[in-house]
Parts: sequence; structure tokens; C-alpha cells
Amino acid sequence: MMQLPEPHDVSIQINSGGEQISQLLIFDDNQWLYLQKCNNLTPSERLIAELVCKGLDEENIAKNMRIKRGTVKTHARNIYRKMHVKGKMTMLLKFINDIRQRSIKNKSQ
Repeated sequence: MMQLPEPHDVSIQINSGGEQISQLLIFDDNQWLYLQKCNNLTPSERLIAELVCKGLDEENIAKNMRIKRGTVKTHARNIYRKMHVKGKMTMLLKFINDIRQRSIKNKSQ
């Protein structure tokens, strides 16, 4: 049975400058795999969606993935088109709704 992590689930990472960065863990790997499958996302689109949901902007996503910023924009547009959403916030809300619906469905079985 999958549940969303509690808001206090935080990972600490060290960036290249030696600073600590904390990130809220929104979904675990199994949940991301489910979201990838149910929204027909490619592995690259899934990774970009994850980074967007972690709050990274296009420039940082491009640096992180070592791709051009225009490629990030193209992938983001494709994600939004596949999901029938218009932006980052509606994408995140749809992801949360998809996971909650799956959790409710699993509980009733």
C-alpha cells in the first residue's frame, strides 16, 4: 500500500560548494515509476518532472542533466501535453492526485 511521505521527510544533500541543501521528498521511486507509466513519460521526461517538482528551474535542470536549456523546455512542453496540464503547479497537483487515487484504489481491494 503506497502512501505519500509525511511533510517532514527531508533529504540532505551537499552541493558542489560544500553547502547543505534540504529537499522535501514528494514521491518515492515506486511512486515515480507509477507516475511515469500512467502518464506515458519517457525516462528523460520523468527525470525532468522530478527535478521540476523539487523546485529546480530550467537552467539548473539543464546543468544537472548536462543538456541544453531548450531541450529542457521541449521535454517540459511534452510532459504538460501528455498530462493535459498547463504548468508546473498543475503538473504537481495532478501527480499528487494520481498517487492519492492509486492509494485509495489499493485500500479498497
